[in-house]
Amino acid sequence: MSYKLKEAILAGLIGGGAAAVLAFLMNHYVVPFPATAFDNSLGHGISGLFSGLLSGFIGVYLALGKAIRDKV
Repeated sequence: MSYKLKEAILAGLIGGGAAAVLAFLMNHYVVPFPATAFDNSLGHGISGLFSGLLSGFIGVYLALGKAIRDKV
């Protein structure tokens, strides 16, 4: 496996783990017991949006950190 692929897998795992924790916390505390199916879907959609953003941010952050370390 190439070094870049290992770094991408690591960034995905870290970002995915953080996103899963964020989605769990949002679904448990922000929208704990939705009254309707629409509220449930809305809550999951919002938590999915924020967890996806967090995962992408972590991936970019790790990639930038790696690029800076390689140049120094």
